[in-house]
Amino acid sequence: MRAVVQRVGRCRVTVEGQVAGEIGRGLLVLLAVGKADNEAAADYLAEKILGLRIFEDDTGKMNLSVQDSRGEMLLVSQFTLYGDVRRGKRPSFDAAARPEEAKRLYQYFVEQIRAAGLRCETGQFQAMMDVELVNEGPVTILLDSDKLF
Repeated sequence: MRAVVQRVGRCRVTVEGQVAGEIGRGLLVLLAVGKADNEAAADYLAEKILGLRIFEDDTGKMNLSVQDSRGEMLLVSQFTLYGDVRRGKRPSFDAAARPEEAKRLYQYFVEQIRAAGLRCETGQFQAMMDVELVNEGPVTILLDSDKLF
């Protein structure tokens, strides 16, 4: 699994002009599922994201997690994170999971975040979405369950 994690002051995702998910301060997570991914990959990434110390403490140091800071999460499926452009300019998405499996693991991931007690909103799987955000910092972290980066 791959994720782009952005610390936000607020964000929302709309589908056909209707708000699908909206949060205040917290994390926007763009999430992609790869062909070889499973529940263990989702568990690893969920734990990593929940524990990321990218919120400032009283001294201004990034020392708090989204849970510590009582933040929220907006989780948006984005298979294009597996786009490979090493051989040309048109991305290949061969490494992305098939939609049925990707949706299953995406929903599993959402359940893990909610089970940790965090308010977690979502986009709409396989829909064309508009994502609006105010990135605080900006702070953006790239994560991969295979620890490629």
